[in-house]
Amino acid sequence: MSAACLRVALPVPLPRLFDYLPPDGQTAAAGDVGRRVRVPFGPRELAGVVVAVGPPETAAGLRRALAFADPAPLFHGELLDSLLWLARYTHAPPGEVLATALPAPLRAGEPLPDTHAWAWALTEAGATALAGLRRGTRPRRLAELLQAGPLDEDRLDRELDGWRPAARSLSRRRFAERVAVPAIAQTPAAQPGPLPNPGQQAAIEAIAAVEGFAAVLLEGITGSGKTEVYLHAIAQCLARGRQALVLVPEIGLTPQTLARFRARLGVPVHALHSNLADGERARVWAAAWSGQARVIVGTRSAVFTPLPDAGLIVIDEEHDGSYKQQDGIRYHARDFALVRGKALGVPVLLGSATPSLETLHNAGAGRYAHLRLRQRAGDASPPQVRILDVRKRPLQAGLAPETLETIGAALREGGQVLVFKNRRGYAPVLLCHDCGWSAQCPRCSTPLQGTPMTVHAGGGRLVCHHCGHRQARPPACPDCASLALQPQGIGTERLEELLAERFADWPVLRIDRGTTARRDGLARLLAELGQKPGILVGTQILAKGHDLPNLTRVVVVGVDEGLFSTDFRAGEKLAQLLVQVAGRAGRAQRPGQVWWQTHHPDHPLLHALIQGGYDGFARDELALRQAAGFPPFAHLALLRAEAQQAEAAGAFLQAARDILLEAGGPAAAPIDLHGPITAPMARRAGLYRMQLLLSCPHRPALHARLDAALPAIHALPQARRTRWSLDVDPVDLY
Repeated sequence: MSAACLRVALPVPLPRLFDYLPPDGQTAAAGDVGRRVRVPFGPRELAGVVVAVGPPETAAGLRRALAFADPAPLFHGELLDSLLWLARYTHAPPGEVLATALPAPLRAGEPLPDTHAWAWALTEAGATALAGLRRGTRPRRLAELLQAGPLDEDRLDRELDGWRPAARSLSRRRFAERVAVPAIAQTPAAQPGPLPNPGQQAAIEAIAAVEGFAAVLLEGITGSGKTEVYLHAIAQCLARGRQALVLVPEIGLTPQTLARFRARLGVPVHALHSNLADGERARVWAAAWSGQARVIVGTRSAVFTPLPDAGLIVIDEEHDGSYKQQDGIRYHARDFALVRGKALGVPVLLGSATPSLETLHNAGAGRYAHLRLRQRAGDASPPQVRILDVRKRPLQAGLAPETLETIGAALREGGQVLVFKNRRGYAPVLLCHDCGWSAQCPRCSTPLQGTPMTVHAGGGRLVCHHCGHRQARPPACPDCASLALQPQGIGTERLEELLAERFADWPVLRIDRGTTARRDGLARLLAELGQKPGILVGTQILAKGHDLPNLTRVVVVGVDEGLFSTDFRAGEKLAQLLVQVAGRAGRAQRPGQVWWQTHHPDHPLLHALIQGGYDGFARDELALRQAAGFPPFAHLALLRAEAQQAEAAGAFLQAARDILLEAGGPAAAPIDLHGPITAPMARRAGLYRMQLLLSCPHRPALHARLDAALPAIHALPQARRTRWSLDVDPVDLY
């Protein structure tokens, strides 16, 4: 009988485990499960995770593992079980799932880092040179703060805006240095919050009464104070000596959320998102793993945070599409958080003003508790919404005369204005006015389907928003040599240009991916405007959770772009976006107005939102989904294939379809197969794209068919000539 071996999950795209003998001088034992181990893999050396110990599939030719990276299991208990469940549910290689759950240094096999915090201290040279630093500058103000001793970075975040560039400036001159300090940060005493209104108090008490696992939907109109309910629930969790994990949809929301949570909770609050340095992410992960981090706020990938003392999971803006990972391991952070909450035996609180239809369906079926906040916090009242018919109206950069007048009126009254356009850049298309030529991306266009390049930088640069291809604007039309090249359509840069010219006496700030790419870019821009009257021109970044108390007008430009999409989720996404953007207005004492510009003022979706609100829209949309057999009344999986030639992608998907039809035998539950068909975006980054959609009313039957078919699909000769992926529960059918 063969001795036990290590069954190791490696970060390679193969859906299997690999057997290795234990390192020299060691024997394989059950206590090794969950430890990282370095192993030879072909000519390379990889770091993997031991997920089982047992007899090898074949004893011949086994190689020996090199060394364990951990003295004790890094993955154990709930987290390891949940990640292996995720690998089974997404039908993804277990090694890639486990690697996705780790920060980059730990993924590479580096040791678990110390969980100290970082602080900044004045050097002797800095103390001597302090008097010579120019007064009123941030380096001088930072040096004065550090005179009394080292200050941790969390405290500096609270006490001095923009301290990081100042710290780098002092460090370059050797006047300050970054030092490690104990992990227990100096945190001010918790500050009292506003008195909850009756609706908030009822929600707080209902959540406090939950024992063990429960999914709780907190549906509250925008500005109703959902964050206050979160804070009370987290405080109750901390009082029981437990950890809380809070997921937010955007990195831009993290600084605002951190500042509020730190002030109110009186404990260190740790951030975990992709804008952090790799070492910092590993440190926070390790602090959570050891139980030192009690409150963690992060974006999608924070759902993999270890929670040995779990007490609560909060998912803010649970409807947001950014919780779905669109490449690599295609998981949904909201759904995986619910799986983890059930395994941990803790409540999962899902908050939104516009819950996803899947979540509303589960609440209606009694699977989720449903709490509602129907009143805005404080004395704020809901904004007035006006549909503006812009047919036959003269438009300037997409704005009607009435719209420009209401913007000017709001500014003269001392208020702020948000002009929302969910398309960044200057214009979506560069067009020749003489012959009709338009600038198309050479890597994403086909003879039958062009992909326009977006005009940026005031019209001087062309960028493809799908593959990133860039090129200079041609001086003349490549087809007819005409000089009549004109940007067509409206982007945020063009709106910014017009508004800055029209309202030159007020600041105009553009907030999109281009202006917020730098760390804390969004917080810096919002702080620059403060409470002064001015105009924000932005994309959906501004639709998510920002509290702008002086915002009195919201103008939505380009409502029509979402009204006639072929995506069955388009109506839901547009309704959520319109309601969320409208909710930015009138959140304090001053009343708010919202203007929706449209060429289709009689569209049923717009009137459903005006007359019945989001609840009325959702009821109608769920009825349509049920009649059409779409989620949440069916379960989907999408096979995507990409190749240099469309024929290769199609051949692979046709072979996969044949296998899926035969898998499971005559007794298998029926599933519907749609395709292979060309993807809505037929080519991207030089690869032709096709897809095959699977639909089934019963989730277990869908997964049973995939389980039976996937080994044969992986073995197809065509699979080696295409780049393919499987997306279970796809959000976008693009």
